[in-house]
Amino acid sequence: MQAYVEALSQHLVLGELLGALTALHGDWTLLAHWKQGEFHHDLVVALPADGSASGCKEIPPVLVIATNCNGGVKEVLAFDTLPDRDALWHARCPEVPEFGGVLVPLLARVRTEHWFDPCMLLRADARSELKPSCRKRQRGGGWEPVA
Repeated sequence: MQAYVEALSQHLVLGELLGALTALHGDWTLLAHWKQGEFHHDLVVALPADGSASGCKEIPPVLVIATNCNGGVKEVLAFDTLPDRDALWHARCPEVPEFGGVLVPLLARVRTEHWFDPCMLLRADARSELKPSCRKRQRGGGWEPVA
């Protein structure tokens, strides 16, 4: 499973990685798109249960593909079941009190050259492309536009 995730993580741009999933499996399902702040996205995808389209029997049922705001793949995580968003962020940044829960078992993880500590994006002094008057703090940290 680690080798499978490592091979996927060689696709450093989200579109390429999703194209590779389509080429390997023919089909996959977008389960969630979680945005934290301006610069972090988690795309959660489900893969075919039997791996038959790719001939690979050791594929994870669920992938979390973490990207930056430009679609650069930062991290690929594999799970047996859908992780809870708060538990995932609690595992990443346990010092943030707004996140909690227990993360389902992590089967494999690869961080790419785009990876950096996501907790830096949650700090009160985190960078932003939004003017202070046009942004508000998102639950857990990071900035989002004022409605």
